[in-house]
Amino acid sequence: MFTPQGPTLRELTVQALSSTERGYDLLAPKFDLTPFRTPDSVLDGVADTLGVLGPFRAGLDICCGTGAGVDVLREVCVERVTGVDFSAGMLATARSSVLPKELAAGAGSAGAGSGGDRTGGPVVDFVRADARALPFGAAFDVAVSFGAFGHFLPSERPALFTRVREVLRPGGAFVFPVLAPPRVGSGLYWTLWGFDAVMRARNAVWRPPFVMYYRTFRLADVVDELTRTGFEVDLVALDGLGRLPDGSPRGRVVVARRP
Repeated sequence: MFTPQGPTLRELTVQALSSTERGYDLLAPKFDLTPFRTPDSVLDGVADTLGVLGPFRAGLDICCGTGAGVDVLREVCVERVTGVDFSAGMLATARSSVLPKELAAGAGSAGAGSGGDRTGGPVVDFVRADARALPFGAAFDVAVSFGAFGHFLPSERPALFTRVREVLRPGGAFVFPVLAPPRVGSGLYWTLWGFDAVMRARNAVWRPPFVMYYRTFRLADVVDELTRTGFEVDLVALDGLGRLPDGSPRGRVVVARRP
């Protein structure tokens, strides 16, 4: 599952026994060499959907990690892109990855944590904050998130979705991918089931907790929670991922609009 340059078993063990925040601080330099990074096929599919919906003035990548979603937003936002994460290590890696691309593309001088393209590309900045307490007003036209929802317990999602809605301007969209669950009894099914079981056992006996669960983010539940929060929800098939034997898509893009 991991490249030779990726994290060692010892490094992963230390991460898993740390808090969620500290664990990702430790993993950040090698995160993009693990299977935890969102695949390019999913990023590209969401980018295609955003390309149809946009362009946008300002975009927010929630739980931005190493900046893959920020790169997606840079292609569809004309003024500003902001990445927010609570891990200082992830933000440091994102800055070192994303901002040099801005400079290489013709950006002017960048201050600590931001960069701007003098040819008309968006200013990029990064903010350290908890997604459940986003330190913004209604400043964004689009918000995205990739692969981070397992860090929030189901009981936390309504408050999270409410806060995301509050940072969007009227008409703004909250956009993220959801993959179809693996077939019951498949190797991936048992892998994810086993991971979640181990994580629950770990958190029952070890502090601080490390919150990451793969089987708690069910599409029907999420759509219902978004609707009750006040979003208008549409689903777009991720056609690039193909179809399941029953004809349903292997992945969908959730487009939740603030009226």
